[in-house]
Amino acid sequence: MTLWAIVPVKPLRRGKSRLAGVLNQDERADLNQRLLVHTVDTLRSISEIGQVLVVSRDPAALSLARDHGARTVQENGAPQLNIALARATILAKNFITRGVLIVPADLPLLTAEDVHAMLDRAKYPPVVVVAPDRHHQGTNALLVCPVGLIEYEFGPGSFQRHCDLAIKAGARLEICELPSLAIDVDYPEDLDIIEAELRAEYE
Repeated sequence: MTLWAIVPVKPLRRGKSRLAGVLNQDERADLNQRLLVHTVDTLRSISEIGQVLVVSRDPAALSLARDHGARTVQENGAPQLNIALARATILAKNFITRGVLIVPADLPLLTAEDVHAMLDRAKYPPVVVVAPDRHHQGTNALLVCPVGLIEYEFGPGSFQRHCDLAIKAGARLEICELPSLAIDVDYPEDLDIIEAELRAEYE
């Protein structure tokens, strides 16, 4: 049995609207494309991940993902992240995957080492591994093993909800706190933090 990674992606030209004060639409679209490519390439470099599945309602995002070796699924109906992820998980489960790793495509500092750190915590299922954002409010990555062990509750406050669902399901709960996993791109100040992190890495 294999593990699948599922990457949800908002429309490339409409995502990251909170950055409109510092980036114009073309710059935001370019940022979203680079983040998607970085995420897919990183996940595909990991031998333990059998497939990378990108889910989006944006044909351009899906085409870009396929160019980089990912499988894709078109999101239909009203935009609803948790429903889209549930549908993508059903597809993964049809291939008898042992677990699913949800990685939103907005983690600019994501590395293969980060993913391995999550995988190392998931060796003895049933287990849920949660990587919180830097505010300990949202969920920046989620590993569920076996597939379907808990429902998805992404959105504001999702970190605690995912922890509660894991405990309720009787799973072992692992919190994976890594600075590189904790930083996503939502607000202008996030860009400043990322720049500082990258500068420190190369000094």
